[in-house]
Amino acid sequence: MKVGDVQVIGIDVDPETRCDHYHSDRDIIAIKFKCCGQWYPCHACHAEVAGHPAEVWPEEEFNTPAVLCGACGHQLTVREYLACGSVCPQCSRQFNPGCANHYDLYFDA
Repeated sequence: MKVGDVQVIGIDVDPETRCDHYHSDRDIIAIKFKCCGQWYPCHACHAEVAGHPAEVWPEEEFNTPAVLCGACGHQLTVREYLACGSVCPQCSRQFNPGCANHYDLYFDA
């Protein structure tokens, strides 16, 4: 599924980046994985499709755009995403605050 200029890879990805694993109204982000530079809606999609283990973003690279708002296509740096309070700074759509429970799968905490 393409969101703006970004191709998001995963299982049953919808136009706002929801997938088969996470599909609530607020599940509207995709993450650019450090290991391959590809965008996935979630860690489970990466595990099923990528064919290699995921790598987390190291703290020294938190200024890299690596989170995509599925509503407006805005790319947030890891630092911006971690500080956004689960709200897109561009379009004000709310992200799922429960994603914080999985930060360790994506970001070196």
